[in-house]
Amino acid sequence: MLKKLLLAVCVSGFALSACAADDTAAAAPPAPAPAPAASAASPVLGSGVDAAALKLVQQSLAKLAPGVRVDVVNRAPLPGFYQVIASGQLVYVSTDGKYLLNGDLVDLGTKTSLNDAAWAAYRKAELARVPAAARIEYAPANPKYRVTVFTDVTCPYCRVLHEHIAELNKEGIAVDYLAWPREGVTNALGHPTSTYKTMAAAWCAADRKAALTEAFAGHEPKAASCSNPVRAQFDLGVKLGVSGTPAIFTPSGRMVGGYLTPAQLLQVLQKD
Repeated sequence: MLKKLLLAVCVSGFALSACAADDTAAAAPPAPAPAPAASAASPVLGSGVDAAALKLVQQSLAKLAPGVRVDVVNRAPLPGFYQVIASGQLVYVSTDGKYLLNGDLVDLGTKTSLNDAAWAAYRKAELARVPAAARIEYAPANPKYRVTVFTDVTCPYCRVLHEHIAELNKEGIAVDYLAWPREGVTNALGHPTSTYKTMAAAWCAADRKAALTEAFAGHEPKAASCSNPVRAQFDLGVKLGVSGTPAIFTPSGRMVGGYLTPAQLLQVLQKD
């Protein structure tokens, strides 16, 4: 897996305020279940990128990780390179296919990372494809702001965030939860993990909000099964570069957490 090979992707600030994923789950997520046609979309090719360029990028990345899925290819701001999003990573591949750069590309004039805008645009578009019915929403009557949070009911930081859900709502912040069981969806034997079963039961409950709140409190929801979106949401998180929970996304597509207090999150959203 490309993610396993690119060891420099760890962001310490996130790790200090989030629960890390199980290494096996993050490096080799289970094969996805049948998904809506929209999730199987062809790679997005930017201006000046054609099928031949896509093939070159795919062949180059296959030298590191055979079978890696390429999601976006753009001409990079750095001459002679493509900017590529693949398997939850953003990297740069030379237009001759010989070199790969992994890390932030910084505009020295503006002192900003050129990776951020590319990630935000991609994440915003992908999150917009998630149906409202697949999310578990905690929202005030007339929200001023909305965040999407990949969560795991066994994660202490996620539990602390949820303990403040009323305060977040009071600040006008709606929270849309997506499921991201850190230990993955299936274990080495192919059986559902315990966290997956807990989260699937919450998503299948008649009162999903109550069931999820109970799960955060450490109470197992009543066993239930249905055609639920937990596996698809786990796969989406991997695709968007999620490596721990809570992973908080603003409306612009920026990933800003790790755990943030209501005051910190409100400040972030006011500037988003």
